[in-house]
Amino acid sequence: MTPVAGNALVSHLEHRSRWVRLQVFESTVRAKKGHLGGTFSCTDLLVALYYGGIMRFNPRNPTWKERDRFLIGKGHACLALFHMWVDLGMLDHARLETYGTNGGIGGQLDLSIPGAEHNTGSLGHAIGIGAGLALAAKLDGRHTRTFAMIGDAECDEGAIWESIMFAAEHGLNNLIGIVDRNRLSVTDRVEDDRGSGKLEDKLRACKWECRVIDGHSFDAILGAFSNLDTLDKPLMIIADTVKGKGVSFMENGIKWHHSIPTAEEILVARAELGGAS
Repeated sequence: MTPVAGNALVSHLEHRSRWVRLQVFESTVRAKKGHLGGTFSCTDLLVALYYGGIMRFNPRNPTWKERDRFLIGKGHACLALFHMWVDLGMLDHARLETYGTNGGIGGQLDLSIPGAEHNTGSLGHAIGIGAGLALAAKLDGRHTRTFAMIGDAECDEGAIWESIMFAAEHGLNNLIGIVDRNRLSVTDRVEDDRGSGKLEDKLRACKWECRVIDGHSFDAILGAFSNLDTLDKPLMIIADTVKGKGVSFMENGIKWHHSIPTAEEILVARAELGGAS
């Protein structure tokens, strides 16, 4: 990748995000299956991690021992990762072309896919697996980090809170969680719990550092991932996002968790994403 910095970096990341959303859209239309809404909400975060110099990895050697690990609970957002991994040279384009076909690459991550660190599908495990990897790195004396992304609806899973408490107890300052807070689940709106309070308050009560940001501003995203070397506890970045970001008729629409656009909607979306109409 060509080194970029400052405003040039932000411009580069914005361009990559538009490209990723368009590729995800075309793959979904072609296969007639996919999860556009929740993928588009976290695309900017994923692009920042892989193209913004945040994570350490070697695209020519996806299993490099000294790499940072990336885990994702909402594995249905995998199409964004697949296209980025192809672009970075980690995954063969020919394999991505089998997406949605019988026996082809599926709608979740699995360990047979270069770049994937775990199998996804069952929610609530990314923070726990990430805590285990972060603890193992400390025990082995490796200076690697683990990044774990989850959805806000996924935070209803009890296993996440057990893992959060475990990570704080063991001082895992090499574990960085990311909540894609688009405030929509598959069927309903996600509200703050009236009994236990806001998500950020609960995380801070569990002895995590917490940073709340605009999940579509690259300045904010890059700023949130700065100063990681000074952490003395686990970090959770809560990114406020928009489900379906980038396509006007999809934004904040529950149906776009897994709906497929009509022929007319395809033309509109392509125009807004910068593709051929």
